[in-house]
Amino acid sequence: MLEITHLRHISLITPNLEEQIEFYRDVWGLDVVSQDDNNVYFRGSSPEHHILHLLRGERRGLHHIAFGMVDKIAVDKAAVLLEEKGIEIIQQPGYLDEVGGGYGLRFVDYENRCFELSTWVDIHTEPWQRKVDSNPLYLNHVVLNTTDIQRSTDFFTEVLGFMVSDWSEDQMVFLRCSKNHHEISFNRAEHASVNHIAYEVEGVDEVMRGISHVRKKGYKEIWGPGRHGPGNNIFCYFQDPGGFVMEYTCYVDVIEDKKTWRAQVWKRVPHLSDRWGIAGPPTPETRAKMAGEPDPGWALVNTK
Repeated sequence: MLEITHLRHISLITPNLEEQIEFYRDVWGLDVVSQDDNNVYFRGSSPEHHILHLLRGERRGLHHIAFGMVDKIAVDKAAVLLEEKGIEIIQQPGYLDEVGGGYGLRFVDYENRCFELSTWVDIHTEPWQRKVDSNPLYLNHVVLNTTDIQRSTDFFTEVLGFMVSDWSEDQMVFLRCSKNHHEISFNRAEHASVNHIAYEVEGVDEVMRGISHVRKKGYKEIWGPGRHGPGNNIFCYFQDPGGFVMEYTCYVDVIEDKKTWRAQVWKRVPHLSDRWGIAGPPTPETRAKMAGEPDPGWALVNTK
């Protein structure tokens, strides 16, 4: 069983890097850790070195998603297990040549998505807080669209050691590697792509102040605020200038005892999509934005 500890960061490819930098720095509340002509790395107010990496590219897509591991031994063991399972490792275990450093590996799944398993990445030892109305702490979860939800679920549970927390009928599955209700979720779709990215904030006040701040900057929410059934988290969704959907969230269920937790199948009905009854279910326009564009997988082209 792999010793994955938490969701670390997401790396996205975008054709309009400068506009994206301005949005995440001045609107969303992240801080630039490092930047060059083609890359920018953002941190939240947690010790994690960076939670978002943007890479300039011809079209938007996922570059990779990084998960933490406990130590170098765990990374090396993961490489052996993945190879035994026939998983393609595109970057063998070694010291990472990227901002934040660390030791890790990268592999691709059956839909050509790239994942990183890493340890010993630099952390921030001093507290940080930007002077904006809401500051994301870290990545809470990432939702991916998939053409085969059962295969994705089997891969994450049987190979990577994740646990199923809940299902939303047969449309979505919520998976965890820690006490957090879900670090990754898969949504049944016609193509593979990023559905949305959720950023944790301190609480409901920060969610609401964040909504106000984003509105003042000329953007409007596409769904929310509300409170989900699965995960029980407060949410509000927006779309960034590059077309990616992201979420302010807080109060996601914490699963303290994995032995007593029983995954349930939630009905896909309006009052469970939003338990407050304010936002209701997402509109067709919002669902289309979450569907994104078909992503052929960038990992085999860009492995750095």
